[in-house]
Amino acid sequence: MKIIHSAGHSGPLTKILVNGKVFYNLASEKMYEGQKIEIGKGKESGDIAKLKDIPTKTMVYNLESRPGDGGKFIRTAGSSVLILKKELGKVTILMPSKKEKVFNDECRATIGVIAGNGRKAKPIIKAGKQYYIKKAKSKLWPRTSAVAMNVVDHPFGSGRGKNLAHGRLGKIPKRNAPAGAKVGSVRARRTGRKKGKK
Repeated sequence: MKIIHSAGHSGPLTKILVNGKVFYNLASEKMYEGQKIEIGKGKESGDIAKLKDIPTKTMVYNLESRPGDGGKFIRTAGSSVLILKKELGKVTILMPSKKEKVFNDECRATIGVIAGNGRKAKPIIKAGKQYYIKKAKSKLWPRTSAVAMNVVDHPFGSGRGKNLAHGRLGKIPKRNAPAGAKVGSVRARRTGRKKGKK
């Protein structure tokens, strides 16, 4: 097992060799290079097992939504969930939002807490560093406000667009507007002040 850095992920990854095939998983806090990973037995940090084989009160991550999907829940640095109880093929998990969610006990998960906790504690300092962090994840940064654009570039553009916040300029597009112009509030049945009312 080897631990590698990936700019596109918030936490480090592990490169694991199983029966001549390589696959990647998220690294847990207590993992080390050269560690042997058990698949199918839930004991040590970093081991992969089905929920029915993992004891209750165990912290897990990279949890499958349904058996065999490869892991959909809890994949960011420093995150984990707690196995609360098991009953009749179902396992109850305490999510980070403090809500309880029920999973099939055939779903697999990785034992432990994802490494990289505290990544937000260190300040970015330079705008250039933030730019390259976002670029690695295919995210546009900095994002220009629509109100700051020219009128030809966005329906909210030009100086008049700043009146949107004060309600002096309507921001409700026409019902038959093309896809590129459907911005702003949801289409209303009618707009404007009703006649006869002050």
